[in-house]
This record gives sequence, C-alpha cells and structure tokens, in this order.
Amino acid sequence: MVAAASRKSVSKHQARHDVQHHSIRWDKKMSNNCAAALLVYTILQIFVVLRFIETKGMSIAPYFGLILLVAVIIPFCRNFEKRWANMSNSGLTAQSLAARFRADQTVLWLLALGLPFLFVGLITAFGAML
Repeated sequence: MVAAASRKSVSKHQARHDVQHHSIRWDKKMSNNCAAALLVYTILQIFVVLRFIETKGMSIAPYFGLILLVAVIIPFCRNFEKRWANMSNSGLTAQSLAARFRADQTVLWLLALGLPFLFVGLITAFGAML
C-alpha cells in the first residue's frame, strides 16, 4: 500500500512537472528579453556612445544619431520575437526549445551589449585615420 501511494505521489509529481514544463511561454520569455535588451542597449547608447560623440555647443546631431542607433536594433528584436511567436508549436522537444532559446538569447544580448562599444571603436578608428 505504501508503494502504491509512493508511485501515486511520484506520478502526481511527474504530471505537475510536465504541466510546468509545457507551460513555458518561450515567446513571452523572448519578448521580455528583447524589451530588457533594448532598454540596456538604449542606456548604453546614452551613457557610452552619446558621451563619446557629444560635441560642444548646441548641436542636435548626436541626438539624431542616438535615435538612428536605437532604430537599428529594433528590427533584430522584432525578428527574435517573430521567430518565437510560433516556436512552441513547432513540435520540438522542450530540451531543443531551451537550447534554441539560449542561443537566441545569447545573440540578442551580445548585440545589445556589444554594438555600442563596437560603434565607439569604429568612430575612434575612423578618427585616427583622418
């Protein structure tokens, strides 16, 4: 009787684990990552790139540049969100979805964290050539 109760407990635990596992909203997780990455990217643009290219006086050009740089990453974020909108229905295993999510998440954050510094490096290299 104890063994039957133990198996019943294990199967309830397994069922709860399966429900939790299948209830992962990959599209929601990617959307949250995109929003956070866009926020971090914009903050880096303001505090790293804008400070670097800011000129003396009342020039508005750096601010237009900031808007342009933020607009550049939006299509990347939108592509990640579109990709994950239907990924849960793709028939992939949960393990495969998790691996793909981690790979996309890594690329997204590398873009968000790396592009501002890459841009500053390109400006510096271009300035050194002149």
